[in-house]
Amino acid sequence: MSVQNTETTQTQAPVQPINRLALVAVAMAAVAVAGLFLSGMAVIAVFVVGAGHVALTQIQQGTERGRGLAITALAIGYAIASFALVSAIIYAFTLASQ
Repeated sequence: MSVQNTETTQTQAPVQPINRLALVAVAMAAVAVAGLFLSGMAVIAVFVVGAGHVALTQIQQGTERGRGLAITALAIGYAIASFALVSAIIYAFTLASQ
């Protein structure tokens, strides 16, 4: 009986780095959600949307990953901004009717 030692070599593609601005946008989105619920501030959503759009542009031009993170940050940022706008309009109409 002969035992053969065969080695299998697998070539792995290099892992592309995640875009840092996409990570920052998601982290700011988490802070924006916390800020909205804790103190009613939605100003950070503007920065989340800006960072998300810049991250998407950088990802399309380069070889980095993180498109899903940037889109998630954009969705959260736009949702908070929409909620803030609607609540401000409701507040204005309620104040005007008194």
